[in-house]
Amino acid sequence: MRKMKAPEAATPRRDPAPSRVAYRLERMWLTPFYRRLLRVGLPLAAVALATTWYFSDEGRRGQITGAIAEARRSVEERPEFMVKMLAVEGASEELSGDIRALVPYEFPLSSFDMNLDTTREAIEALDAVARAHVRIRPGGVLLVEIEERIPALVWRKRDGSLLLIDGEGHRVAPLLSRGLRPDLPLVVGRGADTPQAVTEARAIFAAATPLAGRLRGLIRRGERRWDVVLDRDQVIQLPEQGPAAALERVIALDEAEDMLGRDLAVIDMRIPGRPTLRMAPGAVEEFRRIKSLELGGSNG
Repeated sequence: MRKMKAPEAATPRRDPAPSRVAYRLERMWLTPFYRRLLRVGLPLAAVALATTWYFSDEGRRGQITGAIAEARRSVEERPEFMVKMLAVEGASEELSGDIRALVPYEFPLSSFDMNLDTTREAIEALDAVARAHVRIRPGGVLLVEIEERIPALVWRKRDGSLLLIDGEGHRVAPLLSRGLRPDLPLVVGRGADTPQAVTEARAIFAAATPLAGRLRGLIRRGERRWDVVLDRDQVIQLPEQGPAAALERVIALDEAEDMLGRDLAVIDMRIPGRPTLRMAPGAVEEFRRIKSLELGGSNG
């Protein structure tokens, strides 16, 4: 009889379920965050690492920096970006010279090397400049357009120095001598340069046109009112409110009664409706002498 073979041992079947590690990795891969991290983050990190390693060498950094600077310089120094000259418009000859001395550029110069805002602020810091506009005009011209302050008054300060001020009381320029600007009215006293005081002073000078030949100037009193000073040391004291109108009343009285032609030292208009007159010291003495002579003659 034939011998029967013993049955072979059965091979165990493989479990199709993934392992715990594989399961977790698969779940992570299905997560959008980790998917973006692997697809984008890892390549970027590799590039960043390679770039850091490349630029860690000082020689390579210097080469790249020099190449970038050279490329930038070649663009900035193209003819269409070069500024060749400075032009100043709207300024007097003296102010134009001050502006040219102030602008810190040597031409020709690339427009990329200019800071127009800083230049404008430096120009507007000049006393005689109200406003400035700075721009680059086609043709390579740095154009400075000036709105200049116009002197309106000469202000004599407490230390005796003279200063030109405009219609808003802003400083324009120092004045060496009163004779250099005899066309401008003179104001004296502390606070004479405030906007309100300048406005009042200009109104008073406009009202004093009939006295132009005799008018010497205005004195600010207590930073609140004005005195009008005429020749022969006559003074018209004006009120704090409505000084120009008070002066017009004095002029009307003078035209009717020749009041300012008399020996008066002070015409006090500080109390509306009740002007007060003060005679000059010489006139008082003359009046007393005449009265004494009249009394002596009557006694004889």
